[in-house]
Amino acid sequence: MTSPAPTRARWLPSRWPADAAGRKNMVLLVQLRWIAIAGQVATILLVHFGMGIRLPILPMLVVPCIAAAMNVGSILVVRGRTDISHAELFLALLFDVVALTTQLYLSGGATNPFISLYLVQVALGAMLLHHWSAWGIVGVSALCAAGLTFVYRPLDLTETLEGHLFDLHIVGTWVCFVMIAVLLVLFMTRINRNLQDRETYMAKMRQHAAEEEHIVRMGLLASGAAHELGTPLAQLAVVLGDWRHMPEVNRHPVLMEEVGEMQAAVRRCKAILSGILLSAGEARGEAPMVTDVRAFIDDIAQQWRGANPDLPLRCDFGPHDYPHIIADPVIRQAVTNLLDNAREAGATYINLMVSRDREWLHIAVRDNGRGFSPDMLADFGKPYRSSKDRQGSGLGLFLVVNVVRKLGGRVDASNGADGGAMIQMRLPLATVALEEDGDVG
Repeated sequence: MTSPAPTRARWLPSRWPADAAGRKNMVLLVQLRWIAIAGQVATILLVHFGMGIRLPILPMLVVPCIAAAMNVGSILVVRGRTDISHAELFLALLFDVVALTTQLYLSGGATNPFISLYLVQVALGAMLLHHWSAWGIVGVSALCAAGLTFVYRPLDLTETLEGHLFDLHIVGTWVCFVMIAVLLVLFMTRINRNLQDRETYMAKMRQHAAEEEHIVRMGLLASGAAHELGTPLAQLAVVLGDWRHMPEVNRHPVLMEEVGEMQAAVRRCKAILSGILLSAGEARGEAPMVTDVRAFIDDIAQQWRGANPDLPLRCDFGPHDYPHIIADPVIRQAVTNLLDNAREAGATYINLMVSRDREWLHIAVRDNGRGFSPDMLADFGKPYRSSKDRQGSGLGLFLVVNVVRKLGGRVDASNGADGGAMIQMRLPLATVALEEDGDVG
């Protein structure tokens, strides 16, 4: 179901897990380790075969092989997990420190200009780890660097290179500086982006928690009000029944008609209160009924037309086979809220459109009212955001968004190119459908 919509707002349920930052950062460490493996192998081969500096090439090549195996294991862990703990990140960085220490031990110890690569591990620890573990990386790196000043395997230089050792050290220091600068800029920006994504997600979760608390308070108030109103409505129904049998009223047809209208209004109020009590406190009512989509929507439309006889409401169903669903009271109330919102926006006609695909049931309300302002679209789904200048306005759409969110769906709001507005609910068939045997028609 589509509609021309130059402006659009969408509320989507967040799917970013709370510990996704740890998982993403582990992926970055794996990528960094691949770069380190390639750099180590290339440097070892260049120094040993190209520059003639005799290195213990076999043990030095074993280290990147172990690192490659570590990477493969990390990839398997990351693929099977949605969260990576700080302890696992600490162990991964600790492994890199040990691997670097081994390579430096075999290639000159503290005299090797690449000893500054410890700073990369320290910087990563400061960004990724908690306070204690970051200082742990600092301590281990400092101890390893200090130990390499006393215990290491000296470089086996040729007679030609022995006189140029300082020049080689200067060149190596420059190469190490460039490597550190590039790696820090490349990976720190990505790590910082992951952390910002996590903070954004946590802010959304805090907002959702506040909204949930608001809804709970509203539900308690509504349930309490429903119980309190039940007694006076029952008394009013008894009084109206007595009036209907009074001879004084029976002799006046106009009074009889008004009493009948009041009895119908009382029955409607009792039905509304029953619906509130039925759906209070849980996403599904305690006594759900099984029906099909067409009958469910037609029943909603018929009841709404009865309460709003002066406003045309048209129902359009797409050419599909619709499954049986559970007649959830909260879905009924959500659709009714959308229809009421369209009426209050000044619409002279409303179109209720229903369609489906393999995964979603689409229920849209299109009207020719005032539409949404840009500010309302930006704040769509938030409480008390409304174009209606009265206290409590905006709660209808807020409740619709949260009901759909609870069911695993989403809500779109847009303005039509020719005026008016359309709000579309997308409900997952896996949640609302009782059975799903047929294909999409």
